[in-house]
Amino acid sequence: MPKPGKISHDRAIQIYALLAGLPAVVLGLALLWMRTHEPTIQWILSLLIVGCWLGFAALARSRVVRPLQTMANLLLALREGDYSFRARGAKHDDPLGEILSEINSLGSILQTQRRGAIEATALLRTVMEEIDVAVFAFDKDRVLRLVNRAGEKLLSQPAERMLNRSAEAIGLADCLEGDASRLLASTTFAGSHGRWGLRRTQFREEGRPHQLVVIADLSQPLREEELKAWQGLVRVLGHELNNSLAPIKSIAGSLGTTLRRAIRPRDWEDDLRAGLDIIAARADGLARFLQAYSQLARLPPPSFANCELEELVKRVVALERRLTIAPPEGPRVQVRCDAAQVEQALINLLRNAVDAALEQRTAGRRDAAVRLRWRRDGTMAEIRIEDDGPGIAQTANLFVPFFTTKPEGSGIGLVLCRQIAENHGGSLDLANRQDAAGCIATLRLPLVASHSV
Repeated sequence: MPKPGKISHDRAIQIYALLAGLPAVVLGLALLWMRTHEPTIQWILSLLIVGCWLGFAALARSRVVRPLQTMANLLLALREGDYSFRARGAKHDDPLGEILSEINSLGSILQTQRRGAIEATALLRTVMEEIDVAVFAFDKDRVLRLVNRAGEKLLSQPAERMLNRSAEAIGLADCLEGDASRLLASTTFAGSHGRWGLRRTQFREEGRPHQLVVIADLSQPLREEELKAWQGLVRVLGHELNNSLAPIKSIAGSLGTTLRRAIRPRDWEDDLRAGLDIIAARADGLARFLQAYSQLARLPPPSFANCELEELVKRVVALERRLTIAPPEGPRVQVRCDAAQVEQALINLLRNAVDAALEQRTAGRRDAAVRLRWRRDGTMAEIRIEDDGPGIAQTANLFVPFFTTKPEGSGIGLVLCRQIAENHGGSLDLANRQDAAGCIATLRLPLVASHSV
C-alpha cells in the first residue's frame, strides 16, 4: 500500500498530464470568454475543451498504467510458478515491447528449467528407490527428512513411521557420529544382519545444513572376495605341494621297487642315498615355503616411533656386502614408523636390486650398479631404490603371493614389503625405468608432523 500522503504512480501520471494541458486549456477558455460569442457556443466549446483535456489525460494515464498492470500480472504468474502466460505486443523496436519480450523470454527459460528440474527429481527418485543401498537424510536437528525403499527394508519400518522422527528414535544415532566412512562390523539392524559400510556427507537445502547417510550391505561382496582369496591361496598351496610331493612320491616308489627286488643292482646303495637326498631337499624346500607363508600371515602391527631416515637407510646399506652401493642421498627428515619392519622391507628391496645388478654384471655389463636416495614429497618421505638390472618382465604378478622368478625365491618378499608399507599408511610401487634398463622401487612413508611442512 502507498504511504499516507504519497501520490500513487497512476495518479501522478494523470496529474502531470492535466498540468501539461492546463496552460492551453486556461488560455483557450480565456480567449473564448473574452470574445463576444453566443453564450450557447461559449458553453459548448468550453465543455468540449475541458472534456478533451480530461479525456486525453485519462487516456495517457491508461496508456501508462495498463502495460504496468500487464507486467505485474506476468511477474505474479512467474512467482506463483505458472510459466505459460505470455504478453502480447512484445516488439524489439519499442522500449515497452522490449520489456515485455524479456519477460516472455524469462518465462520460457524458467519453464525449461522447471521441466528439467522435475525430470531430474523424477530420475533421482527412481534411482533412490531402485538402488539396493539404504539412504537417509537428516536435518540439522537430526530429524529424518528422507528415506528410500532400501532404508525402509533395512529398519523394517515404512517411511511414514520414520519420517519427522529423530535419529535416536529410529536407531541411527551412531551413524551420525564418528568417522564419516567406516565399516559397521558389529552393527545389527532390525531388518537384516551382515557387515555394513557407512558413508556420511553433508549438503545444504534452502541454506540449511543436512546430513546424508548411506549404508550398504557388504556381506555378499566380502564373501565373494574371501572366496577368491581362498581359491587363490588353495591353488598356490596345491601347486607348491604338488611340486614337492610328486618327486618325493616318484622317488619313494622307485626306491621301494629297488628294495623289493631279490637281485639288486650293484650301485643300489648309491641310488638309495641320492633318492633320500632329493627327498630331504624337497622337504626342506616345502618347509621354507610354509615358513615364508607363516611370516606373511603373522606380521605383527607396527610399533611406531620417530626415526631418522638417514640413519635407518645407512644401517640397511651396511648389511649388503655383495655389491658396493654409493652413499645414499637425501635431506634430513624423520619418519614415524616401526624401524625393524621398515628395515626388513628395505633389506628385501635392496637385495632384489642387487640381485638384478649382479645378473647384469654376469651378462657382461660391468658398471651395473644400485642407487638409493630419498626426498620429501608433501607429508611423505619417498625412498627410491634404482638398479641397472634387466627390469621387470611381468609387472602384473609382482604382488601376487608366492609368485617368483627366482629359482630359490619364495614369492613372499614383495608382498611382505607392500604390507609393511600399507600398515604404516604408505605405499610401495615398482616400475621399469624410462631412461634405461632397470627397475625403480619407490617406498613412501609418512613424515613426522614437524617435518611435513
